[in-house]
Amino acid sequence: MVQQTREQWGTRAGFLMAAIGSAVGLGNIWRFPYVAYDNGGGAFLLPYLIALLSAGIPLLILEYTIGHRYRSSAPLSYRRIKRPAEAIGWWQVAICFVIAVYYAVIVAWAVRYTWFSLGQQWGDDPDGFFNSEFLQVAEAPGMISGYVSGVAWPLIGVWVVVLVVLGLGVRNGIEKANKVFIPVLVVLFLVMVVQALTLEGAAAGLDALFTPDWGAMLDGGVWIAAYGQIFFSLSIGFGIMVTYASYLKRKTDLTGTAVTAAFANSSFELLAGIGVFSALGFMATTAGTSVDNVVADGIGLAFVAFPQIISSLPVGGALFGVLFFLSLSIAGLTSMISIVQVVVSAVQDRTRLGRVQSVALVGGATALASILLFPTHEGLYILDSFDHFINQYGIALAGLVLIIVLGWVLRRLPYFQRHANEVSLLRLGTWWRVALGVVTPLLLGFMMFDSLRAELTENYEGYPDTFLLIAGWGVALGAVAFGVVMALLPWKRADRIAQADAREEPHDHDQDAKERR
Repeated sequence: MVQQTREQWGTRAGFLMAAIGSAVGLGNIWRFPYVAYDNGGGAFLLPYLIALLSAGIPLLILEYTIGHRYRSSAPLSYRRIKRPAEAIGWWQVAICFVIAVYYAVIVAWAVRYTWFSLGQQWGDDPDGFFNSEFLQVAEAPGMISGYVSGVAWPLIGVWVVVLVVLGLGVRNGIEKANKVFIPVLVVLFLVMVVQALTLEGAAAGLDALFTPDWGAMLDGGVWIAAYGQIFFSLSIGFGIMVTYASYLKRKTDLTGTAVTAAFANSSFELLAGIGVFSALGFMATTAGTSVDNVVADGIGLAFVAFPQIISSLPVGGALFGVLFFLSLSIAGLTSMISIVQVVVSAVQDRTRLGRVQSVALVGGATALASILLFPTHEGLYILDSFDHFINQYGIALAGLVLIIVLGWVLRRLPYFQRHANEVSLLRLGTWWRVALGVVTPLLLGFMMFDSLRAELTENYEGYPDTFLLIAGWGVALGAVAFGVVMALLPWKRADRIAQADAREEPHDHDQDAKERR
């Protein structure tokens, strides 16, 4: 069998830190609190927990198992399962490339706002400062009309940090960086949460977040939101965990590690909700209004609402701002490192280039695209469109296709279940195959249908058709096309490995056939 000298994590704890670092990102801090609030408050936590157990953890275990078994990048791992499945892997590589291109600029904004917090440089109008002074956003989406240096230079700095970490390798770069970043992130955010809980009106914010609206649980949209949040926040569906697990040692507790990583991610999301809504409760009390009048989602929460909160604090505003935006920066960096690593690993397997050369090639191309597109007057519109379409019709759809191919077409779930059980302390039962083979694909399929129906009814955010065809549908469909084209290209070395695997696993395939009968 043709073997490749593959890097390995130094310790299981190092891998766990990296997996948690990938899962804990910007969405945990600014997406989860709003989604929970908007979908039943405390009642949302029950669908969220069910989604975690029935879809999030099972799919995370599957991706860990694939990476651990085939010890390759996502494209090569899927090709070794069945050659046509390689297209899914390259599709996920393209998805990661697109996400990395725009994700970096959000991290750059957070870095810059860490500095802005010291002097509260947004003044009395954080909304106007963010859009007009900082980003200098154009009046409407269109062709790039100019560049914004105040965004460009922190963006370059973010890319330098990410590529240096990746260039140092899995053990000396990614593992060591996450062993520092994750504890620092937790400490910073805990301090921020404690400070937020002491603010006047914090209780009102927590009441708004956790007061259960039990009637909302009868709304199918709430359940879809819960599954969507779990799916996106765990970094599953776009090759990251397949790639990370490929660097694990032969004897590793896959199931236990997956459960630990999943609950650590969800715990951080809950912590983020407590901190964010405590601060929003203070903001509402100060303004003499209700919490629902100050709640904002996504970018509006991080770069408009929080600066308003910081400016309203009687003391400690600078510290609160630095803690919040530094936490955002670190969370974004750990996720971004994992996203780019998917592309680096695939290029290494495909070209046989060394790590430094692969990082230079991948990082150079991704950073160049990022720097050309997003520190521009139209950058916010491009980012918004990229993010919406690559999430809805990239990550979710790729995850759905992967589950259908492995579970329904190739019927390989029993094999992966046995592999996970061979190396794990916590054994998988029938529930795992039912969750992946029935629950997850049906729910993801419904999510996809409902999303497409809304998409085809009305243009996203009212953006022009031409703009959406290029920066929306063009990006999503382009990722699919890239996957298909790359899978069609000859890869002799992969074929030799696949043949060796076929000779190596006759018992497993025979056993699968017996189970199907």
